[in-house]
Amino acid sequence: MATKKATEKKVIVSASTKSELSTKKDVVKKVSSAKSKLVAKEIDKVEITLDAVETKETPVKVNEEVKVAKKSGEKITAEELFEAGAHFGHVVKKWNPKMRKFLWGEKNGIHIFDLEKTLLGLEEACKVLSQAAEDGKRIVMVGTKRQAKQMLEAEAKRVGVSYITQRWMGGLITNWKQVKQTMDRLNSLKLKRDQGDLKKFTKKEQVLIDKEIVRLERIVGGIATLKNAPELIVAIDTHKEKLAVKESNNRKVPVIGLVDSNANPDVVDYPIPMNDDSAKALQIVISAFGSAIESGMKKKKDTVVASK
Repeated sequence: MATKKATEKKVIVSASTKSELSTKKDVVKKVSSAKSKLVAKEIDKVEITLDAVETKETPVKVNEEVKVAKKSGEKITAEELFEAGAHFGHVVKKWNPKMRKFLWGEKNGIHIFDLEKTLLGLEEACKVLSQAAEDGKRIVMVGTKRQAKQMLEAEAKRVGVSYITQRWMGGLITNWKQVKQTMDRLNSLKLKRDQGDLKKFTKKEQVLIDKEIVRLERIVGGIATLKNAPELIVAIDTHKEKLAVKESNNRKVPVIGLVDSNANPDVVDYPIPMNDDSAKALQIVISAFGSAIESGMKKKKDTVVASK
């Protein structure tokens, strides 16, 4: 009888242990995927405000506006960024302590950005972009992450600046001569194709040349019009585009970049602290970048016309 009771106790203990482990695993999964599963809907604006009062911290000022131009000429507000989910950082355990000054606090294991500082960073970045465009500097927008690729390419083409959406080509800044050879090769092949000079080759050779054009277009197509090394880099997610940031730092090329709570803001000249995974938030910021560049180019054009 004593042996049976001991066995029953072991079974009960092992079962309870398994249930605890499974519960812990579920909690870990929920926390790790909290950011990507629309946690925004679960965190109410009122709850955040009340929690801020209880902890005697400054809440996110949703109604405050900062003068940042959009396409329509209106101002971007903290409320718009809030609704787009720009205030969500990564899970607390994945943060970079250097981002502390940009954070309001944490909620349900997720860091929350201070949107006032986000707007100030965006305003400063747009001023720099506008001035660079007015001065005729070579700007390259870099965004290889899935959420930003299409919108960044569309905006870059609209305003007429160089862009990279596939992969940062090592040496673009530090080894410009080698990269320029690749770009010249692409431009030469495209020119020959457009002029019909490839017809003298066999069909097989023409197919191989077309494939090479496609390959080169994918690698350097967005920067094919660059005459020299970039003078200003705009990076969407500086943590992912660390090679671009590193090269820029080596040659002292200014960097405008979106920094999430897991990034190092010290390597970015003009950091914009915000969620760099939200497609809606990225759309707002990239549109603001495009408008700033467009504004600078217009000023340059007006200056040239006035001088004549």
